[in-house]
Amino acid sequence: MPEPTGAARDVTPTPNGPGVPVPERGAWVRHGISRNGGPLAEDRVVVWLQTGPYFADSRGFAGRTSFDGSHVHFHHLTGEPGEDSGMLTWKGADLVERGTNTDGSTFLEIWRPLPVDDTESGSWAGPDYHVVRVGRHVVHVDSRSGTYWWM
Repeated sequence: MPEPTGAARDVTPTPNGPGVPVPERGAWVRHGISRNGGPLAEDRVVVWLQTGPYFADSRGFAGRTSFDGSHVHFHHLTGEPGEDSGMLTWKGADLVERGTNTDGSTFLEIWRPLPVDDTESGSWAGPDYHVVRVGRHVVHVDSRSGTYWWM
């Protein structure tokens, strides 16, 4: 299971080209977030899983992604309502996401890949839940919360 990364860091990634689409399949742990230009910090473990067009975020939202040629749009269908969009770029093995929330606030997030050592993956949804599995990583989202498991 990923560990929280702790104190603020002075890492300020810069975009390294046009935005890229979300990888078809992957598991990431957030390594830092900057809100509205503030310092890059992390105060909790956040995991994002992606399989095909479906995603689940352990903060409590899940749904579908789309790509418009420069920005990825995260359409929340379960859990926390909303939609956010961001430009993804690679910085080494990390994904750097710069984006805007529906309320106009901005964010920068660093997503570090988690090991995925088998080919099992999928997405399942019902009236009030969405589950995404990538390898041994699972995120379950419902109307109350998001939960991450490592099997």
